[in-house]
Amino acid sequence: MLGYTPVMRTRGAMASLLPLAVGLALAVVTGCASFEAARLYRSGTEALDRGDTNTAIRDLERAAQVAPYASPVQNHLGLAYAAAGRNGEALSAFRRAVELDCENLAAEVNLHAAEERAQ
Repeated sequence: MLGYTPVMRTRGAMASLLPLAVGLALAVVTGCASFEAARLYRSGTEALDRGDTNTAIRDLERAAQVAPYASPVQNHLGLAYAAAGRNGEALSAFRRAVELDCENLAAEVNLHAAEERAQ
């Protein structure tokens, strides 16, 4: 996907459990609004996987509003922006993801890839 790295790519049952696990983590971190953020994150990620960048951006932007401190949301928002050719916004989202969680390796890889593309 354009040389960027999602949070994690898996196959089979684990692939369907990953958005749920991230959603539950969001729920623990952000409280009541987190269920909405988790739903939006999941639907945005699924839209991104289908290649529906407009829906992915819409849902992931909304998830980022509801859960502004969720690094995985920012990383996937960056992926959606990159897929839509919105490289400046992708770069900003990847930077935000790394700022929020310096251990988010996928976001760090994506940030470096976006910086290289910007040169």
